[in-house]
Amino acid sequence: MGGGGGAEEELTAHVLVCGVNGTTIEFCKNIVLAGVGSLSLMDDHMVTEDDLNSNFLIPHDESVYGGKSRAEVCCESLKDFNPMVRVAVAKGNPSLIDGTFIDMFDIIVVSCASLKTKLFINDNCRKRSKHIAFYSVECKDSCGEIFVDLQDHSYLQKKPGGEPEQQELKYPSLQEAISVPWKDLSKRTTKLYYAMRVLESYESSEGRDPGETSLSDLPAVLARRKDMCDRMSVDESKIPTSLLERLLAAGKKEHPPVCAILGGILGQEVIKSISCKGDPIKNFFYFDDADGKGAMEDIPPTPED
Repeated sequence: MGGGGGAEEELTAHVLVCGVNGTTIEFCKNIVLAGVGSLSLMDDHMVTEDDLNSNFLIPHDESVYGGKSRAEVCCESLKDFNPMVRVAVAKGNPSLIDGTFIDMFDIIVVSCASLKTKLFINDNCRKRSKHIAFYSVECKDSCGEIFVDLQDHSYLQKKPGGEPEQQELKYPSLQEAISVPWKDLSKRTTKLYYAMRVLESYESSEGRDPGETSLSDLPAVLARRKDMCDRMSVDESKIPTSLLERLLAAGKKEHPPVCAILGGILGQEVIKSISCKGDPIKNFFYFDDADGKGAMEDIPPTPED
């Protein structure tokens, strides 16, 4: 990916999006408008009420979306943004995709998938002989998380004098990034990082799909928080109960303005990755509409030179 040539040539990449929702559709719109090579959508789920509220590409007209999957409905609409970009539906289950299929793509974005599926796809990306960038993105109502794994990434960074300088970054896998002992993390690490780990641990242990939670799960989630904090030797105050309540109450709901922010940032990141120009996120990004702030987290922390 990346290299010399003109802007159009630099953006010729094949992107797979597993999980079509309000956030990934904002991302898709951005990269289609930017002229990415091709985009494939994988999501066989039928359109739901939550989709109508957060996904601006799905019309509130059952005669249009009735009996169609999220990927099928959105595929047709995305084609209208840029006829030069090939947009297609990839039928299948993300948790079952194999290496041969993954080899067709340069970039894979995963959303609304279980932690097990994300780890499976990320691991498969790393096992391939070609370089495949992996991203995951989740929007829980007014909160969002982006994870980036570019493996070994070279890019040009503009220096104050205007001369570009080659930079090298080495990324951890998702498994490595979520397995860091909490006591080794910076005291300034965002509370959302910890809260998302507690939530995904609870969903995994209960066999729940992402977002299949409600406030009735709070007592069990608080017990999970205590167990994880005790095991990691950190104080439970790192993960406020009020934040866990917000994430649980969100369920599968996405807040459209937050979808637009996350989709915009993810679009920029993927374009930077393809063109190999500009500082990429390493390796988590968090946004909370409660304070309107975004935070980048490098986990595990990159050793100082």
